[in-house]
Amino acid sequence: MRLHNNGCSISCRYRRKRENLVERTAISRLPTKWGLFQAYCYRSKLDGTEHIAVVKGEIGNGQEVLVRVHSECLTGDIFGSRRCDCGNQLDLAMQLIEQAGRGVVLYLRGHEGRGIGLGHKLQAYNLQDQGHDTVEANLQLGFAADVREYGIGAQILRDIGIRTMRLMTNNPAKFIGLKGYGLAVVGRVPVLTPITEENKRYLETKRAKMGHIYESGERGLLDAFINPDIDENDPPEENQRK
Repeated sequence: MRLHNNGCSISCRYRRKRENLVERTAISRLPTKWGLFQAYCYRSKLDGTEHIAVVKGEIGNGQEVLVRVHSECLTGDIFGSRRCDCGNQLDLAMQLIEQAGRGVVLYLRGHEGRGIGLGHKLQAYNLQDQGHDTVEANLQLGFAADVREYGIGAQILRDIGIRTMRLMTNNPAKFIGLKGYGLAVVGRVPVLTPITEENKRYLETKRAKMGHIYESGERGLLDAFINPDIDENDPPEENQRK
């Protein structure tokens, strides 16, 4: 099966490492149902896509900032689709950052359906209704399981002033996508939302085939990735002292 080349080219990835490819176009006060935030709009110099970073409190020295990098999901975030957990994750991230008093939700557009676009995502839903899981559906349509790129997001976080972050995610791939660019991930905050009849197969597939982490007992691999000095056989309290 021939896969669509929906990701970034090698030259594009090189430019994201070497060049500033985002421009900040506006900042505005943003009162929300969770609390008061500042909204930063950024435009990609590559394709003109606009992204939004919602910032709580003062970033200050940029150390250990609570960050959620959220991929656009129109069906889940806006219409409350029960096929995925995206809308619930966004809501929880905003709640946790409001409670912390400091943090960033970076909303990356162009990531619909793990990067395949809205129309293809709806086609993938039809394939899932026929028995395919979410990964198989992408492959049937000629895409990889996940074609998202995080270089633009990393540049936005860097511009805001973030240097190290506690990343709110269940997806280890985001650590790889965001490292570099002068950024470091120093911890993970789980974003666990209710498992329902409609989304349980989707979540199980992401766990089994894409390495997503949904149980506290699975944290050892990711913690070791963040801090290679951690021995997975050490008791938790010893890990915390390292």
